[in-house]
Amino acid sequence: MKNSVEKLSGGMRFRRIVGNTLGHTVLSVLSVLWLVPLAYLLVQSFRAEPGAWSPTFFPVTWTLDNYVRLFTETKFLSWYGNTFLIAVCSCFITTAFSLSVAYAFSRIKFGARKPMMNVMLILGMFPGFMSMSAVYFLLKVLMPNNFQSLLSLIIVYSAGAALSYYIAKGFFDTIPANLDDAARLDGASRAQVFFKIILPLSKPTIIYTALTSFIAPWCDYIFVSYIMSGVPDTAMYTVSLGMYKWLEREMIQEYFTTFCAAAVIVAVPITVLFMWLQKYYVQGVTGGAVKG
Repeated sequence: MKNSVEKLSGGMRFRRIVGNTLGHTVLSVLSVLWLVPLAYLLVQSFRAEPGAWSPTFFPVTWTLDNYVRLFTETKFLSWYGNTFLIAVCSCFITTAFSLSVAYAFSRIKFGARKPMMNVMLILGMFPGFMSMSAVYFLLKVLMPNNFQSLLSLIIVYSAGAALSYYIAKGFFDTIPANLDDAARLDGASRAQVFFKIILPLSKPTIIYTALTSFIAPWCDYIFVSYIMSGVPDTAMYTVSLGMYKWLEREMIQEYFTTFCAAAVIVAVPITVLFMWLQKYYVQGVTGGAVKG
């Protein structure tokens, strides 16, 4: 009997080791495949040879001229500023709306609560680009003289904020409701409970919501290309639209290495934010505001 138990235990241990080794191997291969294009982009940003193609992975001649040209001969700084302004404004508006709606659905019981949650969840599953034509004509009606502007883009990225309530709601559901009841008994209003009790316990989900709402306009190309198409002043572009123009057939040979340098600069804020806030980002997705 003892030998059988030892054999079973040894077999389970062997399978676990093999499974872990295989999993680590697969993840290592995927990591390499994911990192190679990023490494290529980085090294090409230092390439002195012009053109969109190079016979070698590493540049023959290294230079910083691509970065110098990026900041002195292009409108990249204007594009970067526009994108940052849109992303920051959308981040604040989206985070405020999303958390407010999530709290209402988590704590307030009303008749249409479940139907509204189901409808909003279903609407949130449809890709945003399906509504581009409707959004474009609505902006033309609401802002006839200024619909191709940064304000329009902020409105577009913030308008659907309430549809992303479900992650924050799941987090709020993990916070014991008796905390709210105790505060209400002490005379606190619903707003005081939200701002002074719920939000201080919800740092992970606040950071998660803010990060995702910042990344959406920072990386988006579809909406900005549709809304800002035909704008004569290229200084109104965002980085995604402006950099895409450099990849068009007429410009790619001249601007490819500059494009690589711009891509490196654009990636820096997102990379730093994720490295700095990774722990809270994971907690915001998995929930668990109160332990024990």
